[in-house]
Amino acid sequence: MQTKSRPYFTTMTDRRQYFAYGYCRLSREESRQGESGSISTQRQMIEAYCEQNDIALLDCFVDDGWSGGNFDRPGFQAMMRALETGKANMVITKDLSRLGRDMRESSYYAEQFFPENQIRYLTISDNFDSEAENPMAPFQFAMNDTYLRDVSSKVKRSLRAKRNAGEYCAAAPYGYSKDPNNKKVLVPNEDTAPIVRRIFERAAAGDSCIKIAMDLSAEGVIPPLKYRANFRDNFSEKGAARASDTWNHTTVKRILKNRVYLGNTILGKTRKVNVKSKKKVPVPEQAWAVTEDTHEPLVDPDTFEKAQRNMGKASRDYRQYDHVRKSIFGGIAVCSKCGHSLCSSGTVHKGEREKYWFLSCNHTRKDLPDPCTGVNIRYADICEIVRQDLNSLIALSDDEIDTLVRSVIVNTNSRLNLVDKKTQIEQAQNRLTMIDRMVSKMYMDNAQGKISDDRLERMVAELEKEAHALEAKIKELDVEDPAEKIQENYKKFFALAKQYTHIETLDRDTLVTFIDRIEIGEKILPEGYVKMPRKNASYQQSIRIFYKFIGEIVTEPVRELVPSNQRPA
Repeated sequence: MQTKSRPYFTTMTDRRQYFAYGYCRLSREESRQGESGSISTQRQMIEAYCEQNDIALLDCFVDDGWSGGNFDRPGFQAMMRALETGKANMVITKDLSRLGRDMRESSYYAEQFFPENQIRYLTISDNFDSEAENPMAPFQFAMNDTYLRDVSSKVKRSLRAKRNAGEYCAAAPYGYSKDPNNKKVLVPNEDTAPIVRRIFERAAAGDSCIKIAMDLSAEGVIPPLKYRANFRDNFSEKGAARASDTWNHTTVKRILKNRVYLGNTILGKTRKVNVKSKKKVPVPEQAWAVTEDTHEPLVDPDTFEKAQRNMGKASRDYRQYDHVRKSIFGGIAVCSKCGHSLCSSGTVHKGEREKYWFLSCNHTRKDLPDPCTGVNIRYADICEIVRQDLNSLIALSDDEIDTLVRSVIVNTNSRLNLVDKKTQIEQAQNRLTMIDRMVSKMYMDNAQGKISDDRLERMVAELEKEAHALEAKIKELDVEDPAEKIQENYKKFFALAKQYTHIETLDRDTLVTFIDRIEIGEKILPEGYVKMPRKNASYQQSIRIFYKFIGEIVTEPVRELVPSNQRPA
């Protein structure tokens, strides 16, 4: 806001007239602490103060349910716009914490912005006056900032405990409502649950997300956001107007990917950048808070898996034709270089199709900066490799499985170096505690005149820089002991494996039951060759198989292969 010329009335000490704006703020966390700091109490204190001191109170701006961590609040911003008109020359709050809890921002407005714009800022409870000396102000700003961080930490711990207990502490997803008798539990919504079931059934049958969305729109089914605007959430008139009456294929896809419909509580998919920011960033899937069997599922696991398998593949558009090669590896076999899915390719020679059937990477255009070359594999070869690998795992005895699990745990612990990392985390946390004490001591010394403002600012800035680096280091090193998770995942995988005795022919259902993805690398030809020799010759190729729950088992993914059409009869 630009400094404006205004009729500057006399100060209070000279009995000048003041025209003031009051400002009240209360966060959701603070509202649980009782009436003493409520909005109505703050407003009454400001009104009484203005009446006692002959101050004309023009308006009172309110932010109810807003954190003091940042200043992008509707009530505060409305007050700032009102100040630009020049009608008021004073701002009053109950105390400094009502203005905000961010140390830098609060100090900037109270000690720089308001005075530079000829606006006097007063607090009632802690006697701050922008036109007077305020020796304790730095310490007050620091304490408010510390309170903000402490509350944020408590809220995070509380949410983490609720998530670990399987409580659904978020808005109910489409298809569910909160149980009227227990708001922490989801129950099927009688209006929207049937729609969710229909979406999964149609996707499992092979319908594309686009076709499902078009049919739902044609039938007049209300899409999720519109349903929330009309029947559940308190949307503003402007917000409700933005909600479309038409289904979008991305909405359908989002529903199909959400494992909440299997009866699982999945939370913590995003997090705030920090305590003072409203921006949220995605969290890696392995770090989500997942609790199984917390509410009634809307879809069974088999239908869910079929829907995932068919999503985006429009399977019914081509599987009806006999002459089309029907690869079982769609969306599973990918190029290890570029990550694109491998596509069926090949020719027909003398009526023979299987022999000349390949999976190849089509990311080969010459105009691409780094095109793929040589990433293909004979379809019959990859089928046989995967079949043999699966049979070798199915055949493992209980003792062999235990040995495998112990080996994986040892290798994982060695790779992560957990003992050393825990020591580093403890050292970093101890240093952070010391930094907090040092900062508090500096503010006390500054208030007592032992440290100048300039020196305080430099020292605090250096310590804050070090603290940010330590927090980043802790986040990077904070790796949980993986032993329990590894044992649990291997137990899940071999529970599936025990349902099979031997796989004679690999099919799509078996493939998606056991495998997440297969990464195929380029062929490594025999020395001296630039293309595959016509006579019998072996070559090497990297084939990495990532299994459900347990990931990659093979430690040497480069395999020695002989083309199936060149093997001796």
